[in-house]
Amino acid sequence: MEEPREPHVLVLPFPAQGHIKPMLCLAKLLAAAGLRVTFLNTHHNHRRILPRGPSSPPSSLLRLESISDGLPDDHPRSLERIEELLLSIKTAMKAALREFLVSKSAEPPVTCVIADGIMSIGIDVAEELSVPAISFRTFSACCLWTYFCIPTFIHEGKLPFPDDDLDKEFHGLLGAEGLLRRRDLPSICRSAIAINLYRYFMDETIAMTRACALILNTFDALEAPMLSHLATIFTDIYTIGPLHALAVKSHVGHFSGRSESVGSLQMEDRSCMVWLNSQASRSVVYVSFGSLVKITVDQLMEFWHGLVNCGRPFLWVLREDAILGENEEKARSLLSELKVVSEGRRVVDWAPQEEVLAHAAVGGFLTHSGWNSTLEGIVAGIPMICWPRIADQQINSRWVSEVWKIGLDMKDTCDRSTVETMVRLLMDDKKEEIMKSMARISALSSDSVGPEGSSSKNLERLVKNIRKIGQTS
Repeated sequence: MEEPREPHVLVLPFPAQGHIKPMLCLAKLLAAAGLRVTFLNTHHNHRRILPRGPSSPPSSLLRLESISDGLPDDHPRSLERIEELLLSIKTAMKAALREFLVSKSAEPPVTCVIADGIMSIGIDVAEELSVPAISFRTFSACCLWTYFCIPTFIHEGKLPFPDDDLDKEFHGLLGAEGLLRRRDLPSICRSAIAINLYRYFMDETIAMTRACALILNTFDALEAPMLSHLATIFTDIYTIGPLHALAVKSHVGHFSGRSESVGSLQMEDRSCMVWLNSQASRSVVYVSFGSLVKITVDQLMEFWHGLVNCGRPFLWVLREDAILGENEEKARSLLSELKVVSEGRRVVDWAPQEEVLAHAAVGGFLTHSGWNSTLEGIVAGIPMICWPRIADQQINSRWVSEVWKIGLDMKDTCDRSTVETMVRLLMDDKKEEIMKSMARISALSSDSVGPEGSSSKNLERLVKNIRKIGQTS
């Protein structure tokens, strides 16, 4: 009788920081549970991530490896040129993945592939090699359910929108009646999105159903209604979030104050923590629009004046590549001017976000509503002003404001008057009301990652089932 194979999990993230971070957290948790894990980055991101904190895995069971994404080294891999990256993933990177899995690089042989929900090449190659695949979608359950409903909306004539009125109510999403406007749907529903991008993401969503299970970085108490709808599509769902909090509770976290955050592709400026130490309790507005979003000079100045006019100290993460469509030299000059340190404001290229949100001086979070940032705000108990731009961010922000009631939704506008008003509402006028909701939601997130919490139990169940897969493959 053939001996059972040793469980060996390949974790394949989409090559962007917001995807790498939660999937690397999961890889560390699986390794800490005794599974052999290979985390497979692209060469481009592997070089960026290795010199810093995550270079020392939690155990010898976790290997950090890489393959080519098929693009030249000097390619920017930016949102503006994402179609080139997506095409290369489907062709060159898929071939490199197949070669990696059939070569000696993947020893012992991989028994399970955990592929990002927009990396169906992982499912494709796993099927070719008769290896079970699990899909991990790194955004919210509410957004994933919406994605699955989009073909129905198209069939019913609700998409594309017949006119440009984005404030019109949108009906038909089960579990969200009376909640949505057109502008609250994911960005792929807007007419400005390129049709080939729309098709790519819809094809990737459908491909997820070929996986044997679904992993989500959320927790049961936060998104129970949407999870119940997803259960009609996936027979096996593992909700194991917030992953960054679960990693800390499981003692494989990274909150040492001396290393880079797990999955960070940016060099963190820790001087902002010293600046926060000098600020009053709950007085600071923390501003970050994530690792990909770019803004125009006009938007930048509207935010700047709105924040200055509200009279609150603020810490703003403003990447060197954050200004859209401007002369590089002019952009650098403007950023240099804004980054001059003053008593009530601090601007940095990148910050240790989880530590910032946990700092006693921070009282509000102006965010792009990326799912990692949303969960980090919830765990830290910091109310949010949402300015979503792409993908899942539009629907996340609606849930923040109207379902969980832990923040305010400012989508599609950023004039200085609105920014000032929103900050005053969050930090003063509606503070008590919003903080009451946030305290409840934050406590539920903490419970979920506790020893008897739903996410902890689901992680145990996932590890057990991966071991079974290894025994039967």
